[in-house]
Amino acid sequence: MDPLLKVNDSHKSGILSDKVHSLIIERFGLVLEGIDRIEKASGINYPLAYIEPSVVVSQPAGSFDYGIFFARTLPVVVHDNVEIIIQITAPLVAYGLKGTIHAILAHEFLHYLELVKRMSKMEIVSDEISGNLFESMYADTTRLFEPKAVFDDKTLLLHITKKFPAGFRDYKLEDKVLKNWIQKKLPMINMALDSNTVKIPADILAKTKIDPPLIQKLDLIEQKISKLRKRKLY
Repeated sequence: MDPLLKVNDSHKSGILSDKVHSLIIERFGLVLEGIDRIEKASGINYPLAYIEPSVVVSQPAGSFDYGIFFARTLPVVVHDNVEIIIQITAPLVAYGLKGTIHAILAHEFLHYLELVKRMSKMEIVSDEISGNLFESMYADTTRLFEPKAVFDDKTLLLHITKKFPAGFRDYKLEDKVLKNWIQKKLPMINMALDSNTVKIPADILAKTKIDPPLIQKLDLIEQKISKLRKRKLY
């Protein structure tokens, strides 16, 4: 899978200018660096990832404010098998700082691990629905693995802690995306919060094969989480 396929296609069709396309290609190395860093810090391979040549936004009903989704973890059914893919938006690649990009990649990686765990236990028929941006941010942070139990990288952990105290917000990045992408009418996907769900049939889920070594590593992570919780209690 070529992670830049959709970006290159959008450039060839004239949707993305030479300048924007070159910026994305030039800074794509930060994404590769982040993926390599996460794999080394966790000992687990990063899932398939691609660059979406659009900004993904959600505007709650009756509000003038909106949320920007810089990346999403998407379970996709392919040939009676569930594949988990990380969608990284082009504006993040073009305008995000290195630490921000790595933090978001790590955050989505935690989503990936959580989904694999739930799939292995047949606990993911459908995800919860919320039409409130704050509630969605809160729900997003409450169902993830403890980063300290996953990553052996103090700087990466610091980036995650600073960027995701209770839902990701980076006002400087959002301002850049607003001025350089949204206001210039570059590709945008409008998504209702209650549509940001994926339903997976139980029979497809049952057929999906998960790498046994990955399940073993998730078990070890859960053991680390248990130990971390005990330390907090005592």
